[in-house]
Amino acid sequence: MDLADALAGLDAHPWASLSHAYGSAEDLPDLLRAFAEGGEEAEEAREELYSAILHQGTVYSASVDAVPFLARIAAAGCEVVEVLLLLGGLAESDDEWQIPDGAVRAAVVGQLPLLLPLLADEDADVRSQAASVVGRTRGADGAGAALSALRGRWSVEEDPGVRAELLIAMGRLDPSGAVGQARALLGDATPRPLRLAALMVALRAGEPWSDAHHAAALGVVPTRELTVDRYSMYHRELLPAIVEDLLDRGTEADREGAFALLEAALRDQRPAVRTEALWAADEAVDRSRSAPRRLVPAIARHAADDTAARLLTKLGPLAAEAAPALAELAEQSDEKAADQALAVLVRVAPRQAAPLLARDLARRPRALEAAGGFRAPEFPFDAGLLAAVRERLAADGLGDSETISLIHLLRTWGRQAAAGLPELSAALPRHQYAATAIAAVAADLGAAVERAQAVASLRAAAGPVPVARAHHQLTGETDLLLAAAAEGLASRRDLAEAVRAAADLGTAAVGLLPALRAAVSQDAEATTPQLDADIAIATALWRIEGDAEEAMRILGSVLDRAGDQMWFRWTVLRAVEAAALLGPAARPLVPRLEELLAKPGKAPAAVLALLRITDPDSADLGQFAEIALDSIDAGFAVDDACEALREIGADALSARQRLRVAEFVDGDRRALGAGGVNDVVRDDEALRALLAAR
Repeated sequence: MDLADALAGLDAHPWASLSHAYGSAEDLPDLLRAFAEGGEEAEEAREELYSAILHQGTVYSASVDAVPFLARIAAAGCEVVEVLLLLGGLAESDDEWQIPDGAVRAAVVGQLPLLLPLLADEDADVRSQAASVVGRTRGADGAGAALSALRGRWSVEEDPGVRAELLIAMGRLDPSGAVGQARALLGDATPRPLRLAALMVALRAGEPWSDAHHAAALGVVPTRELTVDRYSMYHRELLPAIVEDLLDRGTEADREGAFALLEAALRDQRPAVRTEALWAADEAVDRSRSAPRRLVPAIARHAADDTAARLLTKLGPLAAEAAPALAELAEQSDEKAADQALAVLVRVAPRQAAPLLARDLARRPRALEAAGGFRAPEFPFDAGLLAAVRERLAADGLGDSETISLIHLLRTWGRQAAAGLPELSAALPRHQYAATAIAAVAADLGAAVERAQAVASLRAAAGPVPVARAHHQLTGETDLLLAAAAEGLASRRDLAEAVRAAADLGTAAVGLLPALRAAVSQDAEATTPQLDADIAIATALWRIEGDAEEAMRILGSVLDRAGDQMWFRWTVLRAVEAAALLGPAARPLVPRLEELLAKPGKAPAAVLALLRITDPDSADLGQFAEIALDSIDAGFAVDDACEALREIGADALSARQRLRVAEFVDGDRRALGAGGVNDVVRDDEALRALLAAR
C-alpha cells in the first residue's frame, strides 16, 4: 500500500460531524496528511493529533474514525513506530467521551489485517510496537486472532526486547496462559528485558510473590534503560510497579514481599538502584500505613539524597527515627545541604530542629519556609527561636517571602510571641499580613500595655481592610472597618475582602446595604472573582439584615452561572457552604443541592448543607452517610465528608457503614490513596484522627 492509497477518502470523510477534544474534527485531514508525509511539520502534527484524539488519555468519536487512516499510514511504511505508539494509546483508553464503550478498541481490532503483518517487519522497533498495539485489543470481538498471531511470532522471534514485548502482549490477552511461560523466564540466564517482562506478566496475572520473583526483580534493576514498552513508565520503573501491585493486593504476605524487596534495593551499592528504590518507597508510603514504620530506617541512611529528603519531609513525624541523621547533616559545612537537611528535620522533629534553626536563621531560608510557610504544620513555640525571629525581622533588606514566613511563625504562636509585637508593628507599614499576626498575638493579653500598643499601631496604619479587621477583632470598634469596607465597595478593589469585612460588622453595617446590592455582578459569563464576591455579598446580606430571600437569589444565580464547568468547582463549593449558613431559611435551594449529590467532589458539601437546612426527620441519613463514605474512599472533599459523618452520628449508620469507617481508621490501606503529593500522608493521618474521634 502506498501513501496515496492510505489517504484515499480522507478529505471526503464527514469529519465535521465528529468531535475531538477541541470540538469539530474538520482539522483532522490536514493533521493526518502532515503526520504521514513526514518532514518539518510532522512532529507538530503528531503532537496536535495526540492532543486532539487522545487528549490526556480520553478518546472521542473522531478517534474511532481516525484509526483506519492511521493503520493504513502504518501499512504504507510512513512514520510506522510513531503511528503504532498512537494506536496503542488509543486502544488502551477506557476514558471514552460520548462514544460506546470499547468503540476505539474495536476500531483497532478491525484493522488487525493491516497491523498483524507488522509483527514480522525487519525493524525490531516496528515489531515491538506492533506487538504492543496488538496486545491492547483485550476484550474486543475478534481479538482471538491477535493472540494467535502473537503466539506465532513468539515461536520464531529472536530479539530479546521484541520477545519481551510479545510476552507482555500475550499476558494482556491471556494472563493465565502467559504466566506459565513467564515463570520459566525468571532465572539469571534470561536476558534482562525478557526477565523484566516475565515479572510484569506474573504481577498482572496475580501470581503469588515468591523468592524467585524477589531475586529476579533485584537482578534486573535498575530498569530505566531497558527498552521494554519504552514509552510506559509502568514497565521502565519496575520497583514502583511491583510495590503498587503487591500493596493493592492487601495481604500481609504481599506487604512483606514489597517491603523486603525495598529494603534490599535500598541497601544496594548502585546509586541508580537506590534512586529507583526511593521512588518505590514513596509509592509504598502513599499506599500503606505500615510502610513508614518498616522503611524509615532504610530510607534514613540516604537522608542526604534529594529524593530521600522529599520522602522524609512527606512523612513528617512518622520519620522521627531519621532525626539523628538529619541533625548531623544540618550541621555540615555545605550551607545548601545543611539547609535542606534542616528543612526536613523541621517537619520530622520540629522541637529538635528549633535550636538549630534559631542558631542559623539568616542562612536557612528553606528551613524557615518549612517552619513558617502557609501550608506548613504549626511549628512549636521555642523561646530561642522567638528571639532569633525578632532579631531577623528587625534586619534591613529582607525579601517578602522571608518576612512573611517570620510573621507567620509569630502569628501561630499567639500570646507566647507577645515580645515580638514591636517588630510586627514595625513591619506593618510594609506588610499588611502583619496585622493578622498582631491580632493573634495580642488577642489574649487583656488590658496589658502590649495590647494597647498593638491597638495603637493598627489604628495608625488604618486604611487597608486587613488592618481594619485586625483592629476590629481586638477592640470591637467599628469606625475603621466601616470606612475600609465602604472604600473597598466603592473602588471595587479586593471586593470580596471588603464584602467579608461588612459581614463581620453585622447590623452595624446596615448603611452599606445599598453599596452591597449595587456590587452584585450582572454578567452572564462572570469570572471566578465576580462569583466569589457575589457569594460573599449573599452571606453579608444575611448576616447584616437576615435577608434570606435575596441571599438565596444571589446564590442560585451563582450556581446557574457556574454550572458543571470544571474551573468553577471551588466556587460551587463556596456557594454551597454559604447556603448552609442560612440554615432552614435556605430550603428553597434544596432541589439545587440535591442535584449536587451525584457530583463527586461536591456531594459532601451538599450533604453538609442539606443536613443543616432540611428537617432532620425527613433527611435520608443512610444515603448521606453512604455519599460521605464513598467520597472518603475516592479521596474527594474528605474534610467535608468527615464533618458530615460527625453530624450524622454513629447511631444513624448501618452495620456495614460502621464497618467501612472502622476499615478507614484501622486498615493498612491509606484512605486517601496514592498520588505522589506531599500532603497524602499528612492528610491521611488527619483523616484517621477525625474518623476515630467521630
